[in-house]
Amino acid sequence: MKILKSIAAATILFFAVGVNAQSTKDKKVINDADKAKEKLMTMEVGLDQFFNNSAGYVIFPNVGKGGFIVGGASGNGVVYEDGTKIGMADLKKLSVGLQAGGQAITEVIFFETQDDLAEFKDGDFEFSAEASAVALKSGIAVNAKYRDGVAVFALPKAGLMADASVGGQKFDYKPMMK
Repeated sequence: MKILKSIAAATILFFAVGVNAQSTKDKKVINDADKAKEKLMTMEVGLDQFFNNSAGYVIFPNVGKGGFIVGGASGNGVVYEDGTKIGMADLKKLSVGLQAGGQAITEVIFFETQDDLAEFKDGDFEFSAEASAVALKSGIAVNAKYRDGVAVFALPKAGLMADASVGGQKFDYKPMMK
């Protein structure tokens, strides 16, 4: 009986440490996403219309992209519905083709309707091969439009990469614990 109690206690401790580590990582991503949104809103690029009128959006504050012929990208983000945080997201991309360098970006995906957001949350969402993001600079988002229910924007943070595509990106969604 003592062995079973010890195993149960060890299992609970292991689970608690794992949950705490994930919670700490999520808190950092949430904090970075809040800072990224604040920066994007003060840039005068016209994103306020998307933040205010979309059914939802996901902010990936730190996406790392890199490659030479074969490349990849990954990042973690926060999913919002009607401006409220509802979950976490994971972005992965593998690509082959003409590309070189490395770059850190902030990527924001806006969902035009509740159905578009639901498709993302269901895990059925990925970009087609030719999809690309609008690189943000002054006033650029004012004339941007949704395409197939989404609008994607990227803000370079550091580095240089000869690739602006988001095609082939796949996402995982995890609802927030209550």
